[in-house]
Amino acid sequence: MKTKTGVGTLITVAVLVLAGCAGGESSDAAGGEATTGTGATNYPFTINNCGTDVTFEAAPQRVVTLNQTAAEILIHLGVGERVVGSGYEIYEPPDEIAEQYRKIPILSAHGQPINHEKLLEAQPEFVYTSFGSFLTAAQSGDRDQLHELGVPTYITELDCTEHVSVAGADFEMMYDEYRQLAKIFDMPAAGDRLAIEQQSVVDEALGAVENRDTPLKVMWFYSTYDGTPWAAGPGGLPQHISDLVGVENIFDDASTKWAEVNWDEVAARDPDVIILADLTRGEPNDTAIEKIDLLKNDPLTSNLGAVTDDRFITIPGAQMDPSYGSVYVVPALVEGLNKFR
Repeated sequence: MKTKTGVGTLITVAVLVLAGCAGGESSDAAGGEATTGTGATNYPFTINNCGTDVTFEAAPQRVVTLNQTAAEILIHLGVGERVVGSGYEIYEPPDEIAEQYRKIPILSAHGQPINHEKLLEAQPEFVYTSFGSFLTAAQSGDRDQLHELGVPTYITELDCTEHVSVAGADFEMMYDEYRQLAKIFDMPAAGDRLAIEQQSVVDEALGAVENRDTPLKVMWFYSTYDGTPWAAGPGGLPQHISDLVGVENIFDDASTKWAEVNWDEVAARDPDVIILADLTRGEPNDTAIEKIDLLKNDPLTSNLGAVTDDRFITIPGAQMDPSYGSVYVVPALVEGLNKFR
């Protein structure tokens, strides 16, 4: 539903935002370096993000993340204390950042996006999301409207438009995101540090890949809607990871990065391994256990070799979308694939 905000409310928020921009320096220490006053970022500066020019007048001190994984990235960059609100919480935070994450006010119900009014109440100086569909008039608010209020926004370049395949989608795009975010917060070394740490995880995992003469065929099974399966297609991180570890994504010819497919086609393409997204949003067939039960009881899939032989690899669902955890799919997938001869 499109939300509406009165003119008086918008003016009040704009004044509060401008007042916040004039605030003092932060002393976040999680990133191991000063977060403002480093002189590395010259403000104002403008970046082009998902086709929109976005200008930053100063390092943001009040940030709202529209989804859980975006908040986690900022925590890992060392600016978690600046996140004054987040939404679309769908799982328990990882232990290593749970204490910091739980200090962040959650502005929406479990598995739901933040609505526009709630976003404005948080008086953000910056809004960051991993899903382009959240930063719209029907969800948290229109980008142009927020920019007119002096609130810059950032969407991951891997999901500017929901489900649309992204040319050249790979981990380097995630690393560039870390670097851009770190520049926005005037702490560029944090972006480089995080990118290097994550690439080392990928490199180590790829060193353990057992090569095969014939690549295994895999299905990335994300979810179902009204009984229809959704699977990873081209132009997203699952396709990139498939290419890295040397497997064939059976839906690499789909028209979108997350494609609505059908059980007849799944059966016809007969994957050797099924990669299950373990989701905890509360939707039907979200969990890996529910997906396995569905596959074993469906007449079209119950006789597939991958199903009868339990050739399943379970991955946290959020890691299939652009997130800090995405690189950890690589070691999990390599370990799982090496078990299947």
